[in-house]
Amino acid sequence: MNNDLNSLYRTIIMDHYKNPRHKGLKGYPHVHIKNPSCGDDITVEAKVVNGVVEEINHVGTGCSICCSSASILSELLSGKTVEEVNEIIGLFYDLIQGREIEDLQKLEEALVFQGVSKFPARIKCATLSWKALEQVINGDIDE
Repeated sequence: MNNDLNSLYRTIIMDHYKNPRHKGLKGYPHVHIKNPSCGDDITVEAKVVNGVVEEINHVGTGCSICCSSASILSELLSGKTVEEVNEIIGLFYDLIQGREIEDLQKLEEALVFQGVSKFPARIKCATLSWKALEQVINGDIDE
């Protein structure tokens, strides 16, 4: 990646970190995940109606990668069908692992985490909220 792209990605990550979208829980089914190795702590909730993920919200603390990832996830996936959400989550995991993916445009702003694959210790930071949403969608929620 060139320096201009790295700089743009860093700007987007910091914007979502400082101005998180969809932050604050409303009482929908949720999952709380903590990463004890780095201190990231996130709760993601989703309102799913008739196979559509109508709304995604989050709250938590952690590094800029973790918190901005939750913000981007909530913007990107709200309003999509459960099937679309699961497909995009899979694409995101491939991106984070450094695998080749064909439908890059489906990831929209989540592409900013492309460089995370070079830092294995940060992969969990980027994927924590995605794992939580995946559990909510699959009905494996916290009581």
